Amino acid sequence: MSKLKGPPPAPKVIATPARKTSVLFVCIGNCIRSQFAEAFARSYGADVIEAFSCGVAPAGYIAEPVGRILRERGIALGRQASKTIYEAGLGPYDVVINLSGSPLPRNYPTPARDWPVPDPMGSQEEAYRAAAQDIETRVMQLILEMRNSKGDR
Repeated sequence: MSKLKGPPPAPKVIATPARKTSVLFVCIGNCIRSQFAEAFARSYGADVIEAFSCGVAPAGYIAEPVGRILRERGIALGRQASKTIYEAGLGPYDVVINLSGSPLPRNYPTPARDWPVPDPMGSQEEAYRAAAQDIETRVMQLILEMRNSKGDR
């Protein structure tokens, strides 16, 4: 019979990640602004945000400058695609960010925060870069807000 030496080993604790905040970014065509927002949120805030995007009138493609600007920042679009608000689903989402500049459909179940970012569609690349910078800053602020609120729990 063997003798135990010292106290028994502590049980292993299996950590479960805290629930992430689901965020839906909405713009008109889901080809520029909401794609930037989704990509930044997925890249920088994966610990606190589950990001989705859609458009109220999706273009069916992602504008070429979007991919180029994101790649310059080391961010890949991955499986992102232009889709309708109905393809993204009506939620439930914890937060909806409206970049469209127009009110969302009345039957939308989650109140939206409006981010007034000018649409660069049809503009020179500098307008795309300005939109990307504005959205990146706003997404970082949202991520910090989510991280701070997780610390309050």
